[in-house]
Amino acid sequence: MNNSIAILGAQWGDEGKGKIVDLLTEKCDIVVRFQGGHNAGHTLVVDGKTTVLHLIPSGILHNNVKCIIGNGVVLSLDALSEEIEILKENNIDVNNQLIISNGCPLILPVHIALDKAREVKKGKAKIGTTGRGIGPAYEDKISRRGIRLGDLSNDRELFNKIEELLDYHNYILKNYYNSETFDPEKMCEKLISQYDFYKGYIADVPEYIENAFKDNKRIVFEGAQGTLLDIDHGTYPFVTSSNTTVGGIFTGSGVSPKKLDYILAIVKAYTTRVGSGPFMTELFDENGKILSERGHEFGATTGRERRCGWLDLVALKRSIIINGFTGICLTKLDVLDTFKKIKICTEYKDDKPIYEDFEGWNESIEGINKFSDLPKNAQIYIKKIQDYLNVPIDIISNGPGRNENIILNKKFS
Repeated sequence: MNNSIAILGAQWGDEGKGKIVDLLTEKCDIVVRFQGGHNAGHTLVVDGKTTVLHLIPSGILHNNVKCIIGNGVVLSLDALSEEIEILKENNIDVNNQLIISNGCPLILPVHIALDKAREVKKGKAKIGTTGRGIGPAYEDKISRRGIRLGDLSNDRELFNKIEELLDYHNYILKNYYNSETFDPEKMCEKLISQYDFYKGYIADVPEYIENAFKDNKRIVFEGAQGTLLDIDHGTYPFVTSSNTTVGGIFTGSGVSPKKLDYILAIVKAYTTRVGSGPFMTELFDENGKILSERGHEFGATTGRERRCGWLDLVALKRSIIINGFTGICLTKLDVLDTFKKIKICTEYKDDKPIYEDFEGWNESIEGINKFSDLPKNAQIYIKKIQDYLNVPIDIISNGPGRNENIILNKKFS
């Protein structure tokens, strides 16, 4: 196994990254989350029990794995506290595992209020955000008025920064959105009280990772959302507020590109997206309903029903160009078990998808652990994806459980 692996979504998120991170961290020492916020949700099923994580890296279920939240993550301390408590209730103590960058920008209640007010104001033109303050927090980061986790160590300076930030946002909330405003003293007091809890988790993340490499530690970089939601390279403006592509690793954790050995694309065997925006292969018929029901396609964070469609290889080719994927993990192949006919989009013409038709396999593949044991039609389907994308499929996930995988590359065995 390589010493450093990036695991990135190649579509619009929800590809099943959490399960694969959990699988690969059995042989790793560190998992790093480098972008996004608690708008992402990674669902893990271990021994029949489902765990949904939003901020803490998926490796937390392995008690010997250090889990790092890098500076590229916008952090809601309230949401993180809730997640820590849920894990503790399930006998998972994060105290010896969790590390947080002091450079993480904080999501404040004012960011949530702004996020929700904007979506209401936009009406039908809304982007479809989770309403959790992610975008406004990133805006404050870029405008250099944001509050970072390390700022909580100095009470006086913190109050001055909060006062300046709320002077700006309260004016907009009151005069443009007709919404309630926020008191700087109350906000400052709460943050100071939270700092006492979190200061034990704070570390210099770039230095920590550099020392880990020197000690020959194995590291997984865990992405949130997917390539087509990238703020620069996604279906703008219907995107998230961070760089979900490979470049986000380096800016969001402080690691050098030279240190990355392998980039794994997580690709769902069909396509889904949550929220508004273009979706070339979206289905509005019975096939779309079947994908939704069999794939349990509801957002892990919001519970919103995902839009479903056939696999889009044109969009995936774009993801490969941007990220330079080394290999592919194909997930949720078992969801296609009941289809008599399956389609794959191989080109666009006049802004419409052009499909190739494939015969379905009409039998359960869940739990099969050898490629040669898959039905012939499933093998044909997989080979088409691999040949078109010209990237090897190294892992096939054919069920929700931790061990329901077909490993094609020995480095992951």
